[in-house]
Amino acid sequence: MRCMMVVLLSAGLNWSAPSMAEELYVATALTAERSFTAGIEGPAVDAAGNIYAVNFGRQQTIGIVTPQGAGRVFAQLPGASVPNGLRFDRQGALYVADYVGHNVFRIAPGSSLPQLYAHEAKMTQPNDLAMTADGVLYASDPDWEHNTGRVWRIDTDGKVSLAADGMGTTNGIDLSPDGRTLYVNESVQKLIWAFTVGAGGALTDKRLLHRFEDFGMDGMRVDVDGNLYVSRFGKGTIAKLSPGGVLLQEIRLPGARPSNLCFGGPDGRTVYVTEVEHQRLLQFRVDRPGLEWQRIQGRQ
Repeated sequence: MRCMMVVLLSAGLNWSAPSMAEELYVATALTAERSFTAGIEGPAVDAAGNIYAVNFGRQQTIGIVTPQGAGRVFAQLPGASVPNGLRFDRQGALYVADYVGHNVFRIAPGSSLPQLYAHEAKMTQPNDLAMTADGVLYASDPDWEHNTGRVWRIDTDGKVSLAADGMGTTNGIDLSPDGRTLYVNESVQKLIWAFTVGAGGALTDKRLLHRFEDFGMDGMRVDVDGNLYVSRFGKGTIAKLSPGGVLLQEIRLPGARPSNLCFGGPDGRTVYVTEVEHQRLLQFRVDRPGLEWQRIQGRQ
């Protein structure tokens, strides 16, 4: 779908429809090659539209990049910690998965100082983060050595509890718009699973959503309609799946190793991709805004 005109009548979903001349799903570079290390990951967008991604220029950093592509170091994790997944809450605090130190850090609004938010020595990493509407985190936790993985729940007081065990290499993770379904992919196994989020955040009713026959996956994010955008690491595409797991399309990228993505731009319809082969941020336009962007803007 290249062009469409939509009229929104629902209050609260104030986004601009694509213009007739707008080209969708065509990826271009936002930052220069090698502006990040090969550990480029994250990413996340703040309420002002700035893009954050990890390992900008050197390991252990979080970079901030303007929508025009100008970047600088925003923060650095302490000690030997190395950042991976990032998430903003509604108040503008940034949460950082530290896959080396088994931590999640929190950077308060208006600050660039990471403070320890949660620690769990039994974690292998954590890798990526998903956030509920009320600020509860779920963290994927792959064990690459044994091709296994888990999912952890982190309450708003920093308490960590095991949410799912006995999985493959858990990696990309996100929630449906109604918060009732958690999606988790397994990179090595090429599977995407769906869980029902029950009372108290318990994960039940594990079911297979989609199986890829080629290449693995990395990070993924959900749009306001519940469609999943999935990084196909090694294939050089972003796969778009319906909430029911039907493959709708694959967006070709100028780089073979997309590691993660997020939604941003003035209307939430720009997808930013962290790409490892050329160590840079990519961008392309889509037809619908991202769920996380809507929440950060206070629209959902």
